Amino acid sequence: MRKLLLTLTIILAFLALAASASAEPLNLDDPADAVKAMRKLQCHLEDGKPAIYWWSGTTFSRVPGEKDRRLFTYEGMNIRACVTVEHPDQGTGYRMVSKEVLFYLDENGEILRSWTNPWTGEEVEVVHIANDPVNSRGPIMPGGPRGPFSFDATIKDGRGWMMIEVPLFYPNPLAGDYQKYVGGTYHAIEMFSFYFDAEALVDDSVGSLDDAQVGWTRVAQWLPWMEMGNRVGSVMYHGAGKRVRSWDDLPRGLRDEVAANFPGFEAPPPLDDDRRNETSWTYFKKWVDEKAESAPGEAAMLRSP
Repeated sequence: MRKLLLTLTIILAFLALAASASAEPLNLDDPADAVKAMRKLQCHLEDGKPAIYWWSGTTFSRVPGEKDRRLFTYEGMNIRACVTVEHPDQGTGYRMVSKEVLFYLDENGEILRSWTNPWTGEEVEVVHIANDPVNSRGPIMPGGPRGPFSFDATIKDGRGWMMIEVPLFYPNPLAGDYQKYVGGTYHAIEMFSFYFDAEALVDDSVGSLDDAQVGWTRVAQWLPWMEMGNRVGSVMYHGAGKRVRSWDDLPRGLRDEVAANFPGFEAPPPLDDDRRNETSWTYFKKWVDEKAESAPGEAAMLRSP
């Protein structure tokens, strides 16, 4: 019996190897294959299978006329999954659902709970990023409304890299009803650089680019919890990271903070999640409102400039 099982195992392994060898590589000039390649980079070809990106870096200030300051470091992760989307005209694509956290750290790499603002001298409570959800705005399709999908990457010497810029300009969730007239628009840009194995990218038997790496840069307005009001200046994030194989492969400190204060971020949202996306600013607004509700006497102080 054991000999029969061993024989069957060898036959199945051989068949899988033969199927892999006979599979045609993805053609990145074909919109359908380009979508599959992007899905492998972002998540997994298997519906619902979680994928995790982890990153760390440093945040700096930028104020005209003064030297840039190193403010604090950070560590974050995004956990996501994809689901197949079929369309009679646009072809077979996917939609991604995700959630993410980013924790600010002190000089010892510990979670930052409070921070002394070097411009105001005030000690403020640190509000970390906990965005749930951060889903794709729409499905990625081979023949979407913007035309055929393309995988805009550079492939050279067995490696590939892709750069994605996300300029942001929209009404600030913390502003009032008259921001059209007096200002109050959130203005930022996020820039991603992905690096991956080119052979695995086009290998149709490989379901995910588990060894992908990412670089991340963000330039944005002062963080609301810094209580900078209308002071001129901005913050700059510079970081890098990679895909990790499982939740247990994330750093212990990050996992402990999630378990203690952000339960539910160990898994991606449900595949049919249709909630509005969270941002660091909408999350901060909820944090302020919840603090005010729990301590009514502090409401005016929390919401005052």
